[in-house]
Amino acid sequence: MGRTILVTGFQPFGGERMNPAWEAVKRLPDAIADATVVKAEIPVVFGKAPEAVEAAIKEAQPDIVLCIGQAGGRAKITPEFVAINYADARIPDNDGNQPIAERIEPEGPAAYFATLPVKAMVQAMNEAGIPAEVSYTAGTYVCNDVMYELLHMLACRYPGVRGDFLHVPYATEQAAHLPSGTPSMEIETMVKGITVALEAALAHDEDLAIATGSTH
Repeated sequence: MGRTILVTGFQPFGGERMNPAWEAVKRLPDAIADATVVKAEIPVVFGKAPEAVEAAIKEAQPDIVLCIGQAGGRAKITPEFVAINYADARIPDNDGNQPIAERIEPEGPAAYFATLPVKAMVQAMNEAGIPAEVSYTAGTYVCNDVMYELLHMLACRYPGVRGDFLHVPYATEQAAHLPSGTPSMEIETMVKGITVALEAALAHDEDLAIATGSTH
């Protein structure tokens, strides 16, 4: 029996008419390697987004969960290495919530590390000609909220399920109304990158021992 991958993407936020995360997720193939791909759109709302992820986990019973979000300003696809137990919203979410300096889980650990092989995923994308690098901050907005709560629920309630969060740049279409020089990427390139990253995640139970850190 084949495995199942759950991939989620966010709705638009911050005044944008589209979110490249969901646009890319929608276009993913329905099967990657031996795994069935289940796709779910989630709201850009603190608390509600992780609840939507867990509802999708209960329905799909996946082996791997990868949540996708937009990181405007980044030029590469960036799997996230760590989520922190901290919410600090620069702008309100889509329901108007704006938590400032709050813990996500009052009794939870300070951080969770990704349980997917982020270095192997990045190496596979780069070898396929897709700009990618490991990120060591998922921010303090809803993306980090989702990643932290995802890893918290996997650790507490879904043993054996592996998960991570991955950021994509602005889509090329969005860059048309953004300042000159703003990084962007074609949606189809994101689709290819996410597909290759998931192939690597399926192929590696343990991550690669390669250097991906920075000197600052």
